[in-house]
Amino acid sequence: QILFFIIAFSFKTDKVTDLSYGLTFISLALIFLFKSLFEINQIIITVLITIWGLRIAGYLFARILKTGKDKRFDKIRHDFIKFAGFWFFQAITVWIIMLPAIIVLSSKENPGLSLLSAFGLVIWSLGFVIESVADQQKYNFKSKIENSDKWIREGFWKYSRHPNYFGEILVWLGIFIFAIPYLSDLYWFSIISPVFIAFILIFISGIPPLEKRYDEKYKD
Repeated sequence: QILFFIIAFSFKTDKVTDLSYGLTFISLALIFLFKSLFEINQIIITVLITIWGLRIAGYLFARILKTGKDKRFDKIRHDFIKFAGFWFFQAITVWIIMLPAIIVLSSKENPGLSLLSAFGLVIWSLGFVIESVADQQKYNFKSKIENSDKWIREGFWKYSRHPNYFGEILVWLGIFIFAIPYLSDLYWFSIISPVFIAFILIFISGIPPLEKRYDEKYKD
């Protein structure tokens, strides 16, 4: 995060901000995997995080290349302290969300695959599909000139204003459920992972600024 912050602040660019987010998850997973027992659950959780990280980093990078900048940073991009504060928060966010995966990857036990693990995989898969498809549906919709000032009402967006965020929450809920066989005592504190990402998306940096902007842009 420090490395990408230096690049972002030096060149006053938003092109690496979201890219660094996904890549940091992947980096953490791989670092811990190479120090692990390489048991099946540790390999699976690394694969899940890597697939998710590559997808979200690639999608957001392609989007920022097209839009050129991220409006979230218009007021802080040139302010070292405020901009650094965002990157520090992003680093802490990645660490908190990764806690269940880190516990699995750091474990010296091998509980093997269980029904709970399988259930976690199902929840993760459901979330990944919803998030990925919703992002693609909105990207395709916004790519058409005739839809530039229209609100999307297609696919998953017909049923939810934020299906991509719903999918994101399910992804990390699935990771937590997958990690439950490894949890005991203080490790149960890692439930903060799905709770934290849900809180961030619903109350802070996800839905609130979008709802405010959409209320102004789309009104009725």
